[in-house]
Amino acid sequence: MKKVEVVIIGGGPAGISAAIWCERLKMNHLLLERKDELGGQLDQIYNDIIDYPGFTIGQGKELKKQLVEHFNHMNCSVLTNVKVHHIDVDQKEISIQREDENFEKINYQFLILATGASQRPLGVPGEMDMVARGEVYSASKSSYLFSGKHVIVVGGGDRALEGALLLAENDAKVTVINRSDSLRARSEFLTPAVNHENIEVIYNSEVIEIVGKSKVEGVKVKTKKEPPIFMEAEAVFIRIGIKPNSEIVAPYIELDENGYIETDSHGKSSIDSIYAVGDVCTKPFFSSISSSVGQGMRVVKYIYSLLNKQ
Repeated sequence: MKKVEVVIIGGGPAGISAAIWCERLKMNHLLLERKDELGGQLDQIYNDIIDYPGFTIGQGKELKKQLVEHFNHMNCSVLTNVKVHHIDVDQKEISIQREDENFEKINYQFLILATGASQRPLGVPGEMDMVARGEVYSASKSSYLFSGKHVIVVGGGDRALEGALLLAENDAKVTVINRSDSLRARSEFLTPAVNHENIEVIYNSEVIEIVGKSKVEGVKVKTKKEPPIFMEAEAVFIRIGIKPNSEIVAPYIELDENGYIETDSHGKSSIDSIYAVGDVCTKPFFSSISSSVGQGMRVVKYIYSLLNKQ
């Protein structure tokens, strides 16, 4: 069985930062990433990154390139295309499955969870079919595809209204479906969205089905007062928030009501050997690439102090 001082699960900015600091402090480490390359969700950021210090121009893929180059330059230890199947918190063991489908166990002294967060699904019929067909779009990248067409945006927060504005400004007809009687987005998105001639907001309503066998044809919408109606649409943008990827440790450590890992000021979870960094433990309002990178550094430095009794 392979023995490692620090195992890091997740290869986004937080995990990359943790690995770089492990290497800098000469700690035996291993980063595990389920995809074939590092970078997390940076590839999905198509707008310019303007809030990462020292990096003022460029999309997510450009920052990803620099982070991965730094990671490789430091000769950090990594396994890609691996699935974490089980974590034995008592024995401090992780069971992983490699790309060749062989299983392996890794023993750790400390575990850092940098598993990030994912788009929260609606959980309605037709949604998974839509995803499987690849009908999942970025408003900043793909809004031009829907010029002159009708699209549905589900949600009432910043991402929902920012996406609705991008689509509407590219001449799409946008209907925003919001479950409550008010929108929760910041004023910089809220005010222009509700006043845009191409955007209509339907309150106190929810999408109960995404309709279409070979492509999206529309949605079924339920309101509080009326029976469900069918609404034609060329695409559905689901923007109801994100969910932390904490399922693998949910049976063992404390999570808050939304599934975020509870941590102390050092990033330590309710189990002394397990730490969390990035979006898996940070609420959306406080989440950023900068905070994720900083958390990766902070946790590793704290673990180093424990290993070296400082």
